[in-house]
Amino acid sequence: MIQNIIDDLKIQDIQPDTDQLNLIESLVKSQKAENGIFNNLLKSNKIRGAYVWGDVGRGKTAILRSFMKQSIKKSYSYHYIDLMNDIHKKLKDLSSIKNPIDTIAKNYYSNYEIIFIDEFQVEDVADAMIIGNLLNQLTKKGVQLYITSNAHPDDLYKDGLQRQKFIKSMESLKNNLIIYELKGLIDYRMRNIHQFNKDQSKAMSPMTDKSIEIFLKANFSDEAIHYDSFLINSREFKCKAYSKNFLWISYANFFGQPTGSKDFIEICNNFEWVFINDFNEYDDDHADIIRRFISFIDIAYRENIKVKFFIQSESINRLYKGSKLSLLWNRCASRLKEMQTIEYLESAKK
Repeated sequence: MIQNIIDDLKIQDIQPDTDQLNLIESLVKSQKAENGIFNNLLKSNKIRGAYVWGDVGRGKTAILRSFMKQSIKKSYSYHYIDLMNDIHKKLKDLSSIKNPIDTIAKNYYSNYEIIFIDEFQVEDVADAMIIGNLLNQLTKKGVQLYITSNAHPDDLYKDGLQRQKFIKSMESLKNNLIIYELKGLIDYRMRNIHQFNKDQSKAMSPMTDKSIEIFLKANFSDEAIHYDSFLINSREFKCKAYSKNFLWISYANFFGQPTGSKDFIEICNNFEWVFINDFNEYDDDHADIIRRFISFIDIAYRENIKVKFFIQSESINRLYKGSKLSLLWNRCASRLKEMQTIEYLESAKK
């Protein structure tokens, strides 16, 4: 089983390092312990899965999904947001009965032996009370839970209302799960984003919207993606797509809108990544677009934000063909090239 998981990861261009191999072994042992093969695993015969946490891009989701492929048990995978949406829908349908969470738990453990929850996060008081109760019921009924998160269980729902009740529920859950911090030597998301379009043609905008969309879905598969527009400072702006961690905008459309420094600061505060395509060459007749873009780059650079430009480095100097803003543009062009380097991206804040 271990080798099958490793082979599946290699197909995804992931060569597991020592920390990832240790995680794979722990996952396989957890399932064998559940089957009674290792009665003394971690001094417990009540292991019901694993909670894997760590920074983004370390391979948590890829490893868990490869692990799930090898299981012959009835299983289901949820993104945390999709799981909570499903639960709330069921609660609405069961609003007339007593203890609806018990009924929902029965529905899950009657249908699945394993449940994978990706990108586990708790930010709402109602969700905190629901999810702690539900997961504990599932483990008591023998369902194996495999969970990924960016945070240790003790750091979830910080400063939230009634947090002590949630922590109590999580303490019980922690007794049934292996808690594993995946550090990993390589940030695979970072690597994939940096390398994307390196071998494309040297055209001004070498990638189609479709290819970029496919690329983003593959690298942000654990996030709900929205399209068309987003809100910043209570204002609606056009965009190509966004999720909780990235914003994808069109250079021509976004900077053609009446945006300003306050908007750019909020974008930097709200998104880890900003992706930009649809670059055009402009002269002084479109100086307002160039000014906005320069202002955005100044703020993104100052805030040390990760930005991916879908444009070849050779084309950057041709973006501005005027003279009024030449001094500002020269500095901006230099920053654009620096911001495309792996050194800059690795130093950018998370």
